[in-house]
Amino acid sequence: MRFVIGSLIVLAGSALIAQVVSPKSVASTKDIMLTMSIPASNALFDAGAKEKLTDEEWAGFRKQAVLLAESGNLLMLDRRARDQGDWIKDAKLLIDVGAAAYKAAQAKDLPAIVALNDQ
Repeated sequence: MRFVIGSLIVLAGSALIAQVVSPKSVASTKDIMLTMSIPASNALFDAGAKEKLTDEEWAGFRKQAVLLAESGNLLMLDRRARDQGDWIKDAKLLIDVGAAAYKAAQAKDLPAIVALNDQ
C-alpha cells in the first residue's frame, strides 16, 4: 500500500514538473541593453570618480550590480541569444561582473568595483 501511495505521489509530482511555465518576454534585446545593461555598467564605471560613498550610494551600486547581472541572464534567453559563441560569452561576463560588483558593494569595497572596469 505504501508503495502504491508513494508511486502516486511521484507521478503527481512529475505531472506538475511537466507543466513548466515559459517566460514571457516584454522587452526587446535593444530595450534590455538601453534600460539595464548600459546604464548599470555606466554607473559602475563612474564609481572611480568618488573617493567615499554614502550608504545610499552603496545601495544604488548594489542595485546597478543586480541589474547588470540579471541583464546578462535575460540576454541569454533563446529568443535573444544571437549565437552560442561570443554572445553567450559576453552575456556570462555581464553576469560575472555584476555578481562581483554586488559582492564588492556589499563589502563597500570601492577599489574592487573600480578594478572591475578592466574586465
